[in-house]
Amino acid sequence: MNHNLKKLHGYTLAASDGDIGYVKDFLFDDHSWGVRYLVVDTGSWLTGRLVLISPHAFSEIDDNDQSITVKLSKRQIELSPSIESAKPVTRQFETDYYTYYGYPTYWSGGGLWGMGGTPALLPVSEQFEDRMNFVHPNDVDLRSAKAVTDFHIEALDGPLGHVADFMVDDRSWAINEIIVEAGHWYAGKQVLISPSEVDRINYEESKVFVRVSKEDIRKTSEHGVVHAGV
Repeated sequence: MNHNLKKLHGYTLAASDGDIGYVKDFLFDDHSWGVRYLVVDTGSWLTGRLVLISPHAFSEIDDNDQSITVKLSKRQIELSPSIESAKPVTRQFETDYYTYYGYPTYWSGGGLWGMGGTPALLPVSEQFEDRMNFVHPNDVDLRSAKAVTDFHIEALDGPLGHVADFMVDDRSWAINEIIVEAGHWYAGKQVLISPSEVDRINYEESKVFVRVSKEDIRKTSEHGVVHAGV
């Protein structure tokens, strides 16, 4: 099932023995476009702590209760590797984090989640059947979905609009569409662009450059929503 990441902001995080806070943000890597962590605001429970939860721990998303259940206890989360909010997530932190929880590392193997396509411990036969052609660098800067929202989109023939949200698959936690609010040239319609069409992201200029043109979008428009490259 697909979810809008922005709509999940504010959802309550429920551990096995009580609530731990609410969804503040998501961190993704812009090489494979996988959501690697959910950022939790713990409120007064762990004052000053930034808590990251991997999709490996996700159990259920309940849109009615606006909650996400995780297969962890509050004690496990409290004793997990700590990270300062002002510093980026390093590969050393991730190594400590994955070792602590006993998860298979996503940067080892050919799949979105290491040897598989989903954040789960798979049997060996399924691991190899699920391989995909993602390449994980030795180190990678994880990006805040909230920060990239509102980045300007540059098409091949000029400004296209801005990033409004991301659509994510709740099984693989892969971002499969970037939701773009088009500018006045397209009457404010929404354009859905596949991450595979992203050429590069300039974080200094807050711009996403894509390999589609506005003319292509005009030609393929249906009912005000365009699937460019999907």
